[in-house]
Amino acid sequence: MRTAAGALLAALDEPARQRARHDFDDDARRRLEYRPRPRPGVALADLDTAARKAAHRLLATALSPGAYAQAMAVVALEEVLDRAEGWRRGRHSGDYWVAVFGDPTRDDRWGWRFEGHHLSVSMTVVDDRVSPAPLFLGANPATVRHAGRPVSRPLGPEEDLALDLLDALGPAGRAAAVIADEAPDDIISATRPDAPGRLEPLGAPADRLGPSGRALLHRLVALYLDRLPPELAAREAARLDGGRLHFAWAGPPRAGARHYYRVQGDDLLIEYDNTADDGNHAHTVLRRPAGDFGADVLAAHHARVHRPDVRGDGPR
Repeated sequence: MRTAAGALLAALDEPARQRARHDFDDDARRRLEYRPRPRPGVALADLDTAARKAAHRLLATALSPGAYAQAMAVVALEEVLDRAEGWRRGRHSGDYWVAVFGDPTRDDRWGWRFEGHHLSVSMTVVDDRVSPAPLFLGANPATVRHAGRPVSRPLGPEEDLALDLLDALGPAGRAAAVIADEAPDDIISATRPDAPGRLEPLGAPADRLGPSGRALLHRLVALYLDRLPPELAAREAARLDGGRLHFAWAGPPRAGARHYYRVQGDDLLIEYDNTADDGNHAHTVLRRPAGDFGADVLAAHHARVHRPDVRGDGPR
């Protein structure tokens, strides 16, 4: 990741490099914005082929091959959406921006973000430990059909597996998991820089589900964690206590209807909604309420750097 970020900055001309680089403590680092908005950084549309490929290589360091394919499908949907809207808004697949916070070649604290409509990937690196959240993927349209079959459905696994889980819960489990007859208009955490640590109602706890329900819930969590490269996904999975997971659903329990779900655990928030455009516009996010934007690794860094030394005479 450090090498790829350095290669990106080296591939930019000086004006683009100035737009791409920001201080690590810049307030813009702690942001999540999946709607069309002005963004810090440099746009892919303004880069030559070499620099654009360097930006994609940096993004690929944060995502597994499957999640990278999902991200590229999300980017391509901007052209599909622009056509569906009659070309009125000028959406385009070059309207994705990359920003680097700090100096990846020298600093022990730095980060980067790759972001545009329905895609936001934020990585924070402190003492060479990566904090990989928040990670947002959306899709509009969620499904594009041709001849009655889907030709594009980048977030289909996230929907299908949750529906399988809901079906496996049985009547008692569904009664605990379904928290509302109508889905909210969007994910609850939205674009907040600080994700809520606990959303009520919690829904169905994992330790009260049957074996098939628990297995599917763990598979659903793994699906989101597996957006990350294997070593990062394994580290994030090791932090979780499966018995403390909760699954909540809102809306009708079927595809094609406006629906929402979330999974919560210790320092884990997963949200999915497919509510806009009559249930054909999906948002998904993986967040860590105590660890978004590197809060966890920064806290560990500060504790190490400022801890009293062995003589007890002040900070190191």
